[in-house]
Amino acid sequence: MTMTVTSPAFQDGGEIPTRHTCQGADVSPPLAWSDVPSNAKSLALIVDDPDAPDPAAPRTTWVHWVLYNMPPGVNGLAEGGAGAVLPSGALAGANDWRRTAYGGPCPPVGRHRYFFKLYALDTTLPDLGHPDKTALEKAMKGRVIMQAVLIGTYQKR
Repeated sequence: MTMTVTSPAFQDGGEIPTRHTCQGADVSPPLAWSDVPSNAKSLALIVDDPDAPDPAAPRTTWVHWVLYNMPPGVNGLAEGGAGAVLPSGALAGANDWRRTAYGGPCPPVGRHRYFFKLYALDTTLPDLGHPDKTALEKAMKGRVIMQAVLIGTYQKR
C-alpha cells in the first residue's frame, strides 16, 4: 500500500480554488489521506511553493503551512483546519509569514505549484515550539516511514 493525500477541493495537479488563497477567504483546503502505515506514530504536513517568487526564475521555496504530531488515526483535516479544528495533539510550526497558521497561495507573478507533503513518522516528536520547515525537517530526519504529496496550482487573476 502507498499512502495518499487528496483534497475534495482540487485534483492533483489542478487549480486550488480561490477560496483557499489570499484572493479569497484564505482558509486551508480540506485534505484527506489514506493507507497510513500501521507503524506510524505521528503525521506531519508541510505545504510549500518551490516557484517563488517567479516560476520562470525561482529563487526560494516559500512555506505556507507546517503541522506535526498529528495522530496517525486521523484521516484528514477539515477546511479551515489551520484553526481551532486541528486534531488533538497536533502542533503548528511557523510559515514564512512567521505565523503558525495556514497562509494560502498568493503568487506575485505566474502560475505556482503548491506541494502538500504528508509524512508518516515512526515517532511522536517533542514539542519543538513553533519550528519552521527547516527545523521540522531536521527533527524528522531518519524518522520518516512514508511520504505522500498532493500538488495544486494557482495564479492570481
